[in-house]
Amino acid sequence: MTELEMLTPQNSAIALVDYQPAMYQGVQSHDRLVVFNNIQILAKAAKLFSIPTIISTIAKDSFSGPFMPEVTELFPMHEVIDRTAMNAWLDPNFRKAVAGTGRKKIVIAGLWTEACVMFPTLDMLKAGYEIYIPADACGDISPEAHNRAMDRGVQAGAIPITSLQYVFELQQDWARSETYEGVMSIMREHTPYGIQVRFSKWALGEHASEGGLKAAE
Repeated sequence: MTELEMLTPQNSAIALVDYQPAMYQGVQSHDRLVVFNNIQILAKAAKLFSIPTIISTIAKDSFSGPFMPEVTELFPMHEVIDRTAMNAWLDPNFRKAVAGTGRKKIVIAGLWTEACVMFPTLDMLKAGYEIYIPADACGDISPEAHNRAMDRGVQAGAIPITSLQYVFELQQDWARSETYEGVMSIMREHTPYGIQVRFSKWALGEHASEGGLKAAE
């Protein structure tokens, strides 16, 4: 089963959908700051590990506003695919971008879970893609709406993950020195564990490393 293969920088791509002001206004399933931080965790991990990344908006100029700059500034050369369809898979430019990654494992995160995440998930599953949904980086108008959408996705074959699980699955080994400090930076900036990271650096010095002394050198 390919679903048992972990996500890697070589086998996966990520689509970030509709993190726009109008869509954030409707989020009541999570603390919006939690979603705001978790989408940055995903985007920064994708940048760090050179994951093919698709960014898409809905009605950017006529209703919903621009994609959050904290993400788009990480990918200044990326075209942001603007759509009218709630279901991104109905947009030919989005489909072309997904196919262009050459990957079958696709992580999808977006606002809102019940439509802009769930609709392309169902269609992409039918098209033969494996879909992974970082539930804590998505949001909806109520906990019920978010949870039922996640249930539907899982029942259809999507795989639920979390934002930090995504990072850890890509890193795998703290001794992977080329991405270690980048991961630590993400942790410091966007997670409670960042407090521990800062403390360890303070208490043990700059050689403090979860990858051991060799990784710290």
